Amino acid sequence: MDLTVTEEKVTRALLVSVDTGEYDAEASLNELFELTESAGAEPIASISQKLDRLESATCVGSGKLDEIKNLCVELEIDLLIFDLELSPVQIRNIEQITDTRTIDRTMLILDIFALRAKTKEGKLQVELAQLKYMMPRLTGKGVEMSRLGGGIGTRGPGETKLETDKRHIRRRMETLKEQLKDVENHRNELRKRREKDGVITTAIVGYTNAGKSTLMNFLTDAGVLAQDKLFATLDPTSRALKLPNGVTVMLIDTVGLVRRLPHHLVEAFKSTLEEAALSDIILNVCDASSEESRLHLDVTEELLVSLGCVDKPIIPVLNKCDLVDKNADIMRISDAVFISAKTGEGIDKLLEKIEENLPLRVKRVKLLLPFDKAGLTSKIRASATLLSENYTENGIEVEAILDEMLYSKLKEYEI
Repeated sequence: MDLTVTEEKVTRALLVSVDTGEYDAEASLNELFELTESAGAEPIASISQKLDRLESATCVGSGKLDEIKNLCVELEIDLLIFDLELSPVQIRNIEQITDTRTIDRTMLILDIFALRAKTKEGKLQVELAQLKYMMPRLTGKGVEMSRLGGGIGTRGPGETKLETDKRHIRRRMETLKEQLKDVENHRNELRKRREKDGVITTAIVGYTNAGKSTLMNFLTDAGVLAQDKLFATLDPTSRALKLPNGVTVMLIDTVGLVRRLPHHLVEAFKSTLEEAALSDIILNVCDASSEESRLHLDVTEELLVSLGCVDKPIIPVLNKCDLVDKNADIMRISDAVFISAKTGEGIDKLLEKIEENLPLRVKRVKLLLPFDKAGLTSKIRASATLLSENYTENGIEVEAILDEMLYSKLKEYEI
């Protein structure tokens, strides 16, 4: 019997950047290298071109395209990845000239989303985003169609769903929207229940690969996938965290942000970001060791403001500070908390900061209840957090965490 294990061939990718001056092309290309590795391909090399405007037929100039074609042969390239969004015509023309499969930045991100999504909601959102993106690119059962569902940039819905006409795809999109609506309604019910029970929520947001999942795991032992890969977490995870002062908060890990995330992807994952918008406290986590840490903090805060988080406490959390020189500029941000989710450094200060920003609706109090009001302890136990209960000769001494409404009814017994 042949027990030989054959290793799967790693896709060799050539990255193509076009600098039109609209954004920092070099920083974006560096991120594309990480995205490519996260998708499971090997970025062999990159090639760039400066242009005033993109070539409508081939994105890059004809001379550059010839150069790309030669590199594909020389370096045995399997896949071209362009660091921008290509039109269906551009993809077809580039593939014909270079004889190499071509995808764009959006297709790559969608592919990673398809690879990482684990929950029902995550999978539904990924498929809907992919179908929305692919819809205008479906021209028939040609070469492009037959390759869908195969390798990097094509994971997700797969051949069986996409080898249909646009009418069926529209129908599938409507079904996905209905299913997402049901999932969203279920989550809204859970959220309402949390609010009714006075549960305080703290969302962890920030750029992908900033160490959010590692922080979540350190604080709660949540077991969330924590890898040095972009988009390691795609689904919101909630875990209870008991603070040193006795208050328990619900910690929510959210999908990581990435520069130039296409608007239709933001829309597809809006529900996961809404978890942050509706939280009481937001931890804006960034990788302090990154050269762009300050930019990442600012971009995340801008997005939070656009989601309506202007009146929420947003705590800048600089992670991986154990990898940074203590005299670096980034270590001088006055209102930030400096931590290492890997070693635990600074976690106590982070917990203190969360306690300082707890909403006023909760209060830790000591009460002395008369014996004829003993029934109030049951009420506290049912709708608040009863920390201790002690019968004394003067009455029942109670320590509890109360919401605003219950506190107003019991404050006369406070000691």
